[in-house]
Amino acid sequence: MKLIVLDRDGVINEDSDAFIKTPDEWIALPGSLAAIARLTQAQWRVVIATNQSGLARGLFDMAALNAMHKKMKRELTAFGGVIDAIFLCPHGPDDGCTCRKPLPGMFQQIALRYDRPLTGVPAVGDSLRDLQASAAVGCTPWLVQTGKGAATAESGGLPEGTHIRADLSAVVDDLLKEA
Repeated sequence: MKLIVLDRDGVINEDSDAFIKTPDEWIALPGSLAAIARLTQAQWRVVIATNQSGLARGLFDMAALNAMHKKMKRELTAFGGVIDAIFLCPHGPDDGCTCRKPLPGMFQQIALRYDRPLTGVPAVGDSLRDLQASAAVGCTPWLVQTGKGAATAESGGLPEGTHIRADLSAVVDDLLKEA
């Protein structure tokens, strides 16, 4: 089984320092949905691992988050793509959970769900914490320069072996060449 783990905000959709709080604010990045569809059509399982501290902060509720994900899936379906699962951390930065990236808890949950180690599984993010969480469980980190990715690339301190690409479409181009 070919598996890939994607961050959501800044990788699949536009990001905002004010948080993405409603379906209207959830706007797919150019090419991201087509890239996911190409993975789906190549028999990859696409999983999302996303921090959603806006829940803990009271900026939106679970119904709003579900509506955002429903919009994402509906738009993705038009391209022929599928998200196999969405893992999320609903906690705030000071809640002391183990699932909030940069901690690897969500990735450990993914490994349990799919009953496999994540060694070598590509994990795509736009922030250092995305890369750190994935590298902690042996994933191959991919940094996209969308969202916060360009600033992350400039900041340095990336996990060893991090691949840097312009966007999700460029990551998928490389992964499908390798297959």
